[in-house]
Amino acid sequence: MGHAPRPGREDTGAVLLAAFFGGLAASALLVGALLAYGLRPSPRLTAVVMAVGSGLLIGSVAYDLVAVARVSVPVPLIAVSLTVGAGVFVLGNKVIERRGGARRKDPTGSATPSDNPLGIVLGSVLDGVPESFVLGLSVLHGGVSVPLLFGIGMSNLPEGMAASSGLRIRGWKEAKVVRLWSIVIVTSAISAALGHELLAADDGTLTGLVQTFAAGALLAMVADTMVPEAYEVERTWTGGLVVVGFAASLMIASLIT
Repeated sequence: MGHAPRPGREDTGAVLLAAFFGGLAASALLVGALLAYGLRPSPRLTAVVMAVGSGLLIGSVAYDLVAVARVSVPVPLIAVSLTVGAGVFVLGNKVIERRGGARRKDPTGSATPSDNPLGIVLGSVLDGVPESFVLGLSVLHGGVSVPLLFGIGMSNLPEGMAASSGLRIRGWKEAKVVRLWSIVIVTSAISAALGHELLAADDGTLTGLVQTFAAGALLAMVADTMVPEAYEVERTWTGGLVVVGFAASLMIASLIT
């Protein structure tokens, strides 16, 4: 006699999948750290990756987060949600600046304080929580958003490279840096799982508001930290590289739809 499937098994699998993708995107921070210690990439290469990642994130916000939210949320409400998300990020970023994480994405690594890893961790969590939460939400629609996954990875990679380069220069051991980024990866995985679990039964309205709130935070992060830091090093080609990332996001979205 066959056994009936256990209730909730599919839901549990989806939550674990969301957590996996949240951790996977954040693991680019750890990859960046290993590159910083192993290959010691140049600040210019880090800035190039950051600029392309900026474009990918902008495209993901436009093609995934806002576009999906418009199906169930009125445009005026989307505009308010975007603005609130940006405001929360800006205020949170001010707190992070006071704790030593102001230039956590600096491609030169020169501004990362050796005596305050908490600032780096908090700054990365501030960036990573809305990203991971939205990745978890995307699993609700049948699969992870590939452009968003790429965009988050491309933004986390230079962050891990830049911050870890500064810590390496100041004498931090590689194992200690790996532990630091592991904390952020676990936090991101939990955020992605919560993003899926908390809104699994939503009719689309609350999900859309959460998506656009996170979209506002992501756009503010790109404008406040990623593009300025990339431009400070790369300068001439920064704008073009951002557009390349945006175009790549469009291509990825068209290939999977």
